[in-house]
Amino acid sequence: MSHALVPSPRRSAALAPLLPLAPLLPLVPALPLVAVVALTGLPSAGDGAGPADVVSALVAGYCVIRLLRDRRRPLSPRAAVVLGLPVVGLALAAMGAASPQAALGGLCRYLQIFVLVPAAVLVLLRGRTGFRALVWSFVGLALWQGVVGTHQYVTGTGASYQGETVRAVGTFGAQDVMGMATAVSLGVVCAAGIALGRAPVWQRTAAAGCALVLVLPLALSFSRGAWIATALTCAVQLALAGLRRALKVAAAVVAAGVVLMGGFGVGTAMLQERIDSITEVTDTPDQSVVDRYTLWAAATGMWREHPWTGVGLKNFPEYRDGHATLALSSGSDIEGAGEEYHKQALLSPHSMYLLVLSEQGLIGLLALAGSWLALLVCALRRLLRARSRGPGLDCALVAVGLLLWLLTDFVYGDIGGPSTVLTGMALGLTAWWALSRDDRADAAPRDGAPACLEETAAR
Repeated sequence: MSHALVPSPRRSAALAPLLPLAPLLPLVPALPLVAVVALTGLPSAGDGAGPADVVSALVAGYCVIRLLRDRRRPLSPRAAVVLGLPVVGLALAAMGAASPQAALGGLCRYLQIFVLVPAAVLVLLRGRTGFRALVWSFVGLALWQGVVGTHQYVTGTGASYQGETVRAVGTFGAQDVMGMATAVSLGVVCAAGIALGRAPVWQRTAAAGCALVLVLPLALSFSRGAWIATALTCAVQLALAGLRRALKVAAAVVAAGVVLMGGFGVGTAMLQERIDSITEVTDTPDQSVVDRYTLWAAATGMWREHPWTGVGLKNFPEYRDGHATLALSSGSDIEGAGEEYHKQALLSPHSMYLLVLSEQGLIGLLALAGSWLALLVCALRRLLRARSRGPGLDCALVAVGLLLWLLTDFVYGDIGGPSTVLTGMALGLTAWWALSRDDRADAAPRDGAPACLEETAAR
């Protein structure tokens, strides 16, 4: 035990008035992270950096300054390697960018989402109390977006879908139709993890209710990729939680589905057609599926010509037409939710794996996917220990669930838009559970004074 942290009688007396606030102190470092998630719910003003991106950059900068000032090493060697691995492919791909501006823009975005924001979450969170606070902020954001999206569907003020402005997009607008689906899906995964864990009964009950409520706006997002990723992730969470819990929750989900689809009339012909289209993507694909297949073929064509380092960061649009067939449309139709009708250019292959493969090559994909795989293995190992010990099972299920959702969704989508910062925050939660050396419910008390107070006084 460090002598500096052993409280003297005078120090204990000074800390005594703060003892009632001790349970709240682990939440303080998490507040900037909660602010990032909350600011993501503000109305979007376009494709540029939003308030959440700005605050996430400030949080990352604060972490760097604090670490340089304190001259401490907050990350274990394993954490530094896992989180820093994507930098290898990014540095090589940046050298192949069309311009210094494109290289800098692409490099900053990738570093923000896959390196800096996850590292900031890992540095700032203090114990499972802070972890759960950030998880509940994801659920809160999902509920807010769900309310806005459901109102858009009911009032016909959402994004255009099959000629009607009924698609729920929340505050993200028609420019980022996947934004609300992403926020709500991550909220469902977080709520399911808490409900299946061993948190206090009131938290498990509230989380289960939130997960069931969020099924409705998720359905109204008409996002097939989000449906598939969420269903698969929740099924894995159920399996990891144990058979008894799985049966109870599965029964509740089926009952809720019957109520939503029947009692509230959610099972509209439009929604049913969207569900049926999941199994028809190879037989009678719609234009969006045709575009996606064409973009995927173009991405693999770019990779074949530049197998190791790709075509360079932000260069997919430049090489797209040279590798795409005439089946590719001129762009996506954007209308509704405050947007006038216009075409949105198809600037990515709508698959994170193929985007990285085409722009960063095999080196970039192996580096980025290797980082994710290492996180998944470490998180699963700690989850198995949590199942036997008991505490932290809800954190484990949330951490593993978030990463599984992202890995599944990356098959159908990629980063881009105001909701992208949520990807970095979700990876940060997984990184904390998988790599942190600070796995505590709260700071352990020492001689009557909480350790977090003692450490503060020692400084």
